Amino acid sequence: MTSVASSETRPLATSVSRRRLDLGLVAGLASAAAFGTAGPVAKALLGSGWSPAAVTLARIGGAAAILLIPALLACRGRWPAVRAHAPLILVFGLLAVAGAQLSYFNAVRTLPVGVALLVEYSGTVLVVLFIWATTRRRPATTVIFGGVVSILGLALVLDIAGQSRPDLTGVVYALGAAVGLAAYFLTASRGKDVLPATVIAGLGMVVAALALGVLGCARILPMSFSTTPVTVAGTMTPWWAAVGELVLVAAVAAYLLGTFAARRLGPTLASFVGLAEVLAAVLFAWLLLGELPRPVQLLGGVLVVAGVVAVRLGERPAR
Repeated sequence: MTSVASSETRPLATSVSRRRLDLGLVAGLASAAAFGTAGPVAKALLGSGWSPAAVTLARIGGAAAILLIPALLACRGRWPAVRAHAPLILVFGLLAVAGAQLSYFNAVRTLPVGVALLVEYSGTVLVVLFIWATTRRRPATTVIFGGVVSILGLALVLDIAGQSRPDLTGVVYALGAAVGLAAYFLTASRGKDVLPATVIAGLGMVVAALALGVLGCARILPMSFSTTPVTVAGTMTPWWAAVGELVLVAAVAAYLLGTFAARRLGPTLASFVGLAEVLAAVLFAWLLLGELPRPVQLLGGVLVVAGVVAVRLGERPAR
């Protein structure tokens, strides 16, 4: 009787697990596409007189205002868990949200969107390095090989041996965004058993917005806003429409879907699926800004993505 019940339960468990994976993949791909619009739209605002800090504050502040009430409602009955996970929320807000976005928007000011994002996505390797450092387990040979390939690809993306090297300041900002990206994948998957994704994303946005606001009021971060129309896809667009896209699509939808996907898939697979953001950003930058990396940089991008794929494939059996 037990064996019969067990055999009936097994397909049900497999079906539930597969459904969770499918939902996670769909959410992860949708999140990647939404995130991919941020760079081109932000760069259009930067070109109309906005500063990177102002674009970041507008995006995060708007998202925080929208997510605050749902996050507080989701906190009912969970305040002890919220207090227990306060360090996690702080790290998510300061590093994964504010740090990553501010660094990325500073990077796209002087770098093509595709190049900046490819440098940022080299941070997916940092996820594996962090897990290696904390578990004391040496990565598989495939993981090490993937890391080397990614570094070689990054060298081609930056066109180190070429005559038109990217702006060094932009590269440093893009590397800072890579650290924020690693923090995003590592923190978004934590606390999933006790805190809904709305709480992590909403409160993290509030923390990030408050931090940026304080730094802006203290004039540590220069804040420059403009009501000049922005040029998107060769068309003049109201500034508020660009900001609305950054808030509703590239922030609220992207972070909620991304946090949901990271919890369904785990940090490793979620960061792997998130590579679709690179393709989405290059596509949107081409359609909206007319930007397209040079052939050698596209080749480097292929190597970066291939290296991260190798890292993921080698890291999964090790886990």
